[in-house]
Amino acid sequence: MNKKRKILILTGGGDCPGLNAVIRGIFKRAKKEKDFEIIGSIEAFNGVFHDPPNLMKLTKKNTSGIHVKGGTILKTTNKGHPFEYPVINEDGSITITDRSDDLIERIHKLGVEAVINIGGDGSQKISQRLYEKGLNIIGVPKTIDNDLCSTDLTFGFSTAVQVATESFDRLVTTAESHHRVMIMEVMGRDAGWIALHTAIAGGAEVCLIPEIPYKIENIVRRINKRYKHGKGFANIVIAEGAKPQSGEAYSQKSDELGYAHRRLGGIAYRLSDELKSAGCQADIRETVLGHIQRGGIPVAFDRILATCFGVRAFELVLEKKFGYMVSYLNNKVTEVPLKDATREYNFVSKTSYLVNTARGMGISFGDE
Repeated sequence: MNKKRKILILTGGGDCPGLNAVIRGIFKRAKKEKDFEIIGSIEAFNGVFHDPPNLMKLTKKNTSGIHVKGGTILKTTNKGHPFEYPVINEDGSITITDRSDDLIERIHKLGVEAVINIGGDGSQKISQRLYEKGLNIIGVPKTIDNDLCSTDLTFGFSTAVQVATESFDRLVTTAESHHRVMIMEVMGRDAGWIALHTAIAGGAEVCLIPEIPYKIENIVRRINKRYKHGKGFANIVIAEGAKPQSGEAYSQKSDELGYAHRRLGGIAYRLSDELKSAGCQADIRETVLGHIQRGGIPVAFDRILATCFGVRAFELVLEKKFGYMVSYLNNKVTEVPLKDATREYNFVSKTSYLVNTARGMGISFGDE
């Protein structure tokens, strides 16, 4: 009996609608080849580091119908960076250790032929570094933030925008009913894609994104135009990484072991305080969507895109085309070198057609 060829897959970073569709796409495409075994590492690379390894063999039973479910059956974490791995010492102190060589050795001992790493910007930077160390690895871009370059879209983004837009629509009606200013904060880290798409789809008066720092006076002036004799309403979408021209993004240092990022969130409340301090007389309310944008059923587009990515990722294994990330470019699923995919951050360009569209519709970015 022929020995099965093992492919290891994992989901790293934040959870994202469509992860399960990728897993299912990889498994179903591999089944057509008959001599492959797909195993998943639980909680990203942590499953490999675990003694004994915490792995899941993918089967028809445990992958059936998962494409409609949010989250990931392999679980995920953003606290297991193999090049900066936190180790707790006997005295309780923490040492940050490079365990990349240990990781590669463990993967080889498992008899794994190739690794498919499903993750965002940080995960794919790890993929590139592991590839440079000789690991056969392929990346699949996932993030609701849409902040990976070399792909027009990442799966999960469209679902996040849909959730944000539906939430915004509900806030519009309550703002109108109470003559209020409603501030809705969305995710995105250092990129304003979710906020920008939501603002255009929902018809916001103001859209604040990290790429275009705002002046509070400009926002107050815009709000005042929406009111006459104290009657009126306005809706604002703000990205969690937005910042004033005179300051930095609102964030806090995380005390979570192994979490590398500063924790964003709460800018909606800071903006509310800034507006009141600047003399805004309107009644203001704040809503922070937070992880609501990450959970739940992926929209049809994300299911399709994620499935296409999964199938193509496995085909790259067949072609031994390692060091690449699958990509969606010009309405085609293709692949790009990991080095190119992680070369730069996918910021919103101030001159992009979407920013021009928003300005053309009268949406203020607070910069003028």
